Amino acid sequence: MTEVFVPSKEEMQRLAEQVLRTLPEQFRSELDRAVMRVVDFATPDQLASVDLDNKWHLSGLYEGHPISEASIWESGQLPPRIWLFRQPLLAEMRETGVGLEELVRHVVIHEAGHHFGFSDEDMHRLEDEA
Repeated sequence: MTEVFVPSKEEMQRLAEQVLRTLPEQFRSELDRAVMRVVDFATPDQLASVDLDNKWHLSGLYEGHPISEASIWESGQLPPRIWLFRQPLLAEMRETGVGLEELVRHVVIHEAGHHFGFSDEDMHRLEDEA
């Protein structure tokens, strides 16, 4: 029987941080305050924030204000957060055959795109054009 590799949260966190380190400098510097976290599933509040109710349907989430909406008058707010949800990513990997590194890269870049003010539609269009 073939043993299936199941990365821990820490291993997936390292993969996600590696993706950030490969971004061009101008993007990395704008993301330096962002906090990246890997957990197994989104919370009910996180799911509700994107109109979902099935924890298996959300693999990543950006929480924060896009830099295009930032104001010098804002203070005391939490730093922007990029969440990766491990179990849905692992399920997608098994279902699609796409490699874990590729999935993590896609989700990190997608969620980081929200930090720069891109909508889901903008990012899908950019991916289709690439």
